[in-house]
Amino acid sequence: MIEVVIVAALVIWSAIVVFKKVFPQTANSVFTQLSSLCDTQGWPTLAKWLKPAMVSGCGGSCGCSATQDNTQKKPEVQAVKWK
Repeated sequence: MIEVVIVAALVIWSAIVVFKKVFPQTANSVFTQLSSLCDTQGWPTLAKWLKPAMVSGCGGSCGCSATQDNTQKKPEVQAVKWK
């Protein structure tokens, strides 16, 4: 019986992770609605945990980070030529 509960928890958790990766905008709206529902029911801790993080950067889920620094690249290391 306990194995079934563990496997079910892992499958549900994996499905949520895949849902967030494949459909990020839909996942944000679903988790926002769940968070507001939990908040109206009087469960502020669960509502805080379910609320999605604010998107920073371009917000298009394109993979660009919000902290892109304009760092200069180091010069390439060149091989030493012995004479």
